Formats: sequence, structure tokens, C-alpha cells
Amino acid sequence: MPYRPWAVTGACLGALTAGLLVTTALPVPEHGRTDGKGTARDSASLSADTGELPGGERQRPAGGAPGAPAGGPADGSAERAARDVPFGAFLGSGPEGVRRMAGLKRWLDGREPRVGHTYLPGDLWSNIEGEPDFLRPWAKWRHARADRLFVLNVPLLERNEEGVPDAEVARLLRAGADGRFDRHFRTLAERLVALGLADTVLVPGWEMNGVTYTHRCAPDPKAWKAYWRRVVTAMRAVPGQRFRFDFAPSRGEDAIGWTKCYPGDRYVDIVGMDSYDQPPGGKFAEHVRQPYGLQHQVDFAARHGKPVSYPEWGLFRGGDNPAYVRGMLGWMRKHRPVYHTITDYCPHGVWRCGRNPDSTEVFRALMSAPEPRPTPKPTPTPTPTPTPTPTPTPSTPEARPSGSPEWKPEHPAGREFCLNLGEWVEKLLGGGRFCFRHGG
Repeated sequence: MPYRPWAVTGACLGALTAGLLVTTALPVPEHGRTDGKGTARDSASLSADTGELPGGERQRPAGGAPGAPAGGPADGSAERAARDVPFGAFLGSGPEGVRRMAGLKRWLDGREPRVGHTYLPGDLWSNIEGEPDFLRPWAKWRHARADRLFVLNVPLLERNEEGVPDAEVARLLRAGADGRFDRHFRTLAERLVALGLADTVLVPGWEMNGVTYTHRCAPDPKAWKAYWRRVVTAMRAVPGQRFRFDFAPSRGEDAIGWTKCYPGDRYVDIVGMDSYDQPPGGKFAEHVRQPYGLQHQVDFAARHGKPVSYPEWGLFRGGDNPAYVRGMLGWMRKHRPVYHTITDYCPHGVWRCGRNPDSTEVFRALMSAPEPRPTPKPTPTPTPTPTPTPTPTPSTPEARPSGSPEWKPEHPAGREFCLNLGEWVEKLLGGGRFCFRHGG
């Protein structure tokens, strides 16, 4: 996973250790391998291979249900990766890797890749210290969402991919164990904290059980473990840090059984593993069962009370192998790692590499379903308080007996005046009226 400064020429920039594209006129850190796992390709060939549409979309193959390749399940219900496990992809070391995250999200029909993964260049100590301009785009990406996770691979020695002989490696490991390089890692920790990346997952000395890197373990395992402990102690001493340290060998025994390099539970937070589709083991079941394989990893982690991770995985010597992709995603669904990130350049990848169409469709089918979203609670509509309808008070007329006399004195016309005694009284009087004459 090297860092190389390249000049843009418009042609393929070949370098066996680069494995990625140069996409800007500035020196761009890229992640590659010196063990033949990466080949440099330019952006034109990339687009032609992947069938990408503008905006990072990929044309689906004609015929058949979308996302259902030959031999792959149409629904993926039994193998679908756990939706709450953070995942991502290595898309480039520098700002181009950050920019491509949006295209990957679109390709996955809106599924958010929540893990950003990059590698510090291992050429010089000044770069291992984490140049702020290199880290700043990743810090901006990390801060945009609270649920994102930043993973940073950290070389333990400079000249990390320059074929340093074993005797020199052993000498350098002993110097590190004596504290000669502590200051470089303190500087890195201080810069990460200052940029708001205090919760970064750090992967120092990855694939230490192999032969690729100068920071390998086999030349002096005792010194390697002591050096790891020095690095972790130096970085944890920086105020404000909340780092987690991921011990991540490659699958299999390689040059040394990776358990012989384990530095101790106090200095490890996660037991990771880089696992590509390559020997040892052909079928995925062999990747699981082999010595120092996937089952060994999860059993070892459980005994030590650690969660697992898969910082690197992808296709390789098995070619376009959808069974491997289904196997890895099913494995991670079962064992629920802290995170996983697929290496997405040729020959390993599924989005930016067009060589693996069947594997691509399996990955997309199992990973692109929308993330579950909580059902929004409806805002309760307040019930209006009804305005009370006034009850009309009936106007009850004053009760009177039917036919009761009304005493309505008539004004006298002259000297005689009569009383109106009512019809019934007048009937008693023989139909006459009761009158008075005034003054004789």
C-alpha cells in the first residue's frame, strides 16, 4: 500500500507497487502492493472497463434481474450483509479517495459507505508523521456525519516498500523498541487530535506476518512486539486521543504465524485480518479452516476479548469469483466486525474495476439495498377544544289560569265608567257589564 508521487502524462502510469490511478496534477498518494496485487491503470481505461456512467453509475448487464448474476441468489436474503456493520472501500489515498465516496454511494443506490480508509505513505518519516494537508480532506469527510469511521494504516518504518534486507529490518525494529522513533508517532497523534480525528482506528504495521514491507515481524518477533508497544504507548500519551489500534495480519501463515507477533491485549483494541481470494486455500471454506485463517482469527479474538475487522479484502488470483464475495459477506454478516473495507482497484475491486462482472453484481445485490430508516413518528395533531354552545334559556311566560279576568279599567267617557270583568264574569251577570255612574 505505497505512496508514490507521480507526474501526470495522460498515459498509463505503470508501477507494480502503485496499483492505482493518478487523477490530478499534484502528487497523489496511492495504495498499491509490491507483491503483484496491483497494476497501474489510467482513468480512460478505467471508464472503459467499468462501463461507468456520468456521476459514477454503472450500466447493469442486459438480461436477467438487476443484481442477480449467474449462480447468485436473486434476493440475497440469507446472505445479505448486516446493515449496521460499517463498510467502505479503499478508493485512493488522497483527496481523490474522498471524492469517489459519493460515486460509490450512488452506485449502491444510496447506501452510505460509512468507513473512509487510507494509508500514510511509507517512504519518509515526514510522511509517516501525517502531513496535515494529506489528512485534512479525510477530516472534513469524517466530520460531515457523526456515524462515520476513519481508518488509517500507519507504516512502522520508512522505506517501507524498498526491499530492505532482513538484517537491516531487525536492526531497525530493535531501534524502534528502544524508543528511537517515538517522536514520529507522537507527532502523528497530535496532528490527528488537532484535526478532530481523535477517534481514528489506526492499523500500524499491517500484514506484519508477510515479506512485503520493511515493518515485517519475522526478522525479530520479540523486537517487533516491543516496538508496537512503544508506538501505542507514545500515541496514547497525547491528550484528547481516543484511538483504537487494529492488529491486522494477512490471512494464513505466510513468513511467520501471526500469533507470534501479537503484542499483548493491553496494546490491541481490534484483531483484524487482510484476506484476499488467493492461496493458501482455493475455496472459501479453506480460507476459513486453514491454520491462521479466518476461523483462527475469530477464535483468537474471542479468547482475548477483542472484536474483529477486515481492513482489506477483495478478489485476486481466483479471478472473477462471486462465490468468494458471497462467502466474505456472509462471514462478516455472521461475525459482525467493527468494520470492513474492500480494496477497489483492479484486480481486487468491484466498482472501479471492470474485470469482475459476476462478482460485481453479487456485491451490488447484497450491499446496495437501502439502509433501514426509522419510521418517522407522526407529529400529533392537537385536538381543538370545542367552543361550548350556549344553552338557550327559554323564556317561560308567566302561568295564568285559562280565562282568568283581566282587570283593565276603561277610562270613563263622561260620568260613567265600567269595569271589564272578563267574559266568564259577565256571563254570571247575565251578559251585562258592571258599571258605575259618578255623581248621581
